[in-house]
Amino acid sequence: MDWLKRGVGEMMIARPDDAKPLVVWKHPDPTIPMKSQLTVESDEKCVFFRDGKVVATLGPGRHTLDTANLPFLSNLVDSFTGGRVFIAEVFFVNVREHVSNKFGGRIGNVEDPKSGVPVETMVHGEFAFRVVDPAALITGLVGMGRSDPEQVPGWMKEQVLKVVRDRVAELVVKNRWPLLDVTSGAYTEEIEADVLAGLGQHVTSYGLAIPRLGNFVVAIAEGDSANLKKLYTDAAYLRTVGGVDSFQKFAAGKAMLGAGEGMAKGGGGGEGGGGLLGGAGLGVGLGLAQQMLQSQRPSAPEASAPSTPKVTCGACGSSVSPGKFCSACGKELASAPNAFCAGCGASLTPDARFCGGCGRKR
Repeated sequence: MDWLKRGVGEMMIARPDDAKPLVVWKHPDPTIPMKSQLTVESDEKCVFFRDGKVVATLGPGRHTLDTANLPFLSNLVDSFTGGRVFIAEVFFVNVREHVSNKFGGRIGNVEDPKSGVPVETMVHGEFAFRVVDPAALITGLVGMGRSDPEQVPGWMKEQVLKVVRDRVAELVVKNRWPLLDVTSGAYTEEIEADVLAGLGQHVTSYGLAIPRLGNFVVAIAEGDSANLKKLYTDAAYLRTVGGVDSFQKFAAGKAMLGAGEGMAKGGGGGEGGGGLLGGAGLGVGLGLAQQMLQSQRPSAPEASAPSTPKVTCGACGSSVSPGKFCSACGKELASAPNAFCAGCGASLTPDARFCGGCGRKR
């Protein structure tokens, strides 16, 4: 009975159950009896090769391998067997969507546009792929031999990580997205759309498509996240108080207030004493803060008293303040006639010894 079972097995061509998870499975025997029954499942296609060339592709269903039923088989008939056997390499290719393929790795140091600090960035997630052109997958990637079960998913993971690494860094820099916003998921949809568009040019020629990503996460180390949050907070303070100089004053005042609060909490033994010292401590803190701020303000220049013009007494020759009488000798101050330079004609003050216009001696 073994020969009968073996004969029946040779007449039934189908993918075995243990090979159904594989993307590509090759039928082990290239000599197939005529009238054999070929079963193609609903989620796969069957590709026939002869001499390295694609002969035909069959879709789901049960097919009787006969030249009358499938005319292309006439090109595969082995004449040495009297037409009872045809020779072909038969591949079963799974065309359903393969989900939950995990990927992950380093993106590298990406400069945070908001702080200017380079941060080590990582990414992980899942992707789904499917075969859209079985013949292109076999000839372009898998090859004519028996394929490694992890060949296609492994290659796809490398492509996804490569494109994600390039696109994330480019999007962050070009759009100036703060890294904390990116890691919070604020731009996940934009990144996924861009990555999927970029993957198309890498996998389409191999008969593959990546329709979606899942659980897509861009992450940074917890320590880097804490540092960025502190930098963002400090920058917000600077904007609030109006710049670095004002921030220094603000920080000094805040420190003085903190000192006052410490004195309030640490002084006194009883409740009454604590309350009294509490008020005193806060008052000291406020006073020190105000004193520091006032000391840092530029002092206004003192206003100088305007100088009083002088006149020369005709009697004693003293230079005194204008008035009716000389404050030096008591004689009446006569208004001196206007004097002019003999050289250039410029007006001369009564006490001038040289002309201010040309330097000529009076």
